[in-house]
Amino acid sequence: MAEAPGNGVVGVVLAGGQARRMGGGDKTLKTIGGQPMLAMVIDRLAPQVAALAINANGDPARFAAFNLPVIADTIAGFAGPLAGILAGMGWARANHPDCRYLASVAGDTPFFPTDLVARLTEGCADAVDTIALAASANGVHPVFGLWPVALADDLEEFLTKGDTRKILAFTDAYVRRNVPFDPIEPADGEPVDPFFNINAPDDVARAEAIVQALRGPA
Repeated sequence: MAEAPGNGVVGVVLAGGQARRMGGGDKTLKTIGGQPMLAMVIDRLAPQVAALAINANGDPARFAAFNLPVIADTIAGFAGPLAGILAGMGWARANHPDCRYLASVAGDTPFFPTDLVARLTEGCADAVDTIALAASANGVHPVFGLWPVALADDLEEFLTKGDTRKILAFTDAYVRRNVPFDPIEPADGEPVDPFFNINAPDDVARAEAIVQALRGPA
């Protein structure tokens, strides 16, 4: 079971991807199983954290229906997921100063585990400034992480320097725990990587099939 809100963790949904393979626009607003993909992600993450925000650039009004803070990148240009994580850290510092950690998830990955934050928190328990990242049989999924908010200044310096903006290049300077997660086992269907993300139109069809398999026979 996921930890209850009040666990010292706030969350950010990274919804600022450019979605080139989906024809542009906000792919997180595409409908899967009868609801926006972003709604599925929020429904999974919200019970696991003390507070939640959406990271996206541009007009925040397009996310008004979700009734959550929308925070933009503080680094100019499209700096990738780390810029969204930095924005989340800044929001956490300003609005939830007692929270030690920021949990990040991707807005295009609607099947991630409902115990994600609890498991990542366990991975950080044995060392100060430890970063925990989710992993599965398909490898490490660095967008799904638990980040000490105290690393915000270090992350800003890393991004400002601009040599590389890859997540693992940043985490390599710290203690990192890769926390393994098992596949989802639908009642009817093949096992599914919980970090399957929707990048292309064919992925939408697959996600619809996963939703139906998880719901079981009508």
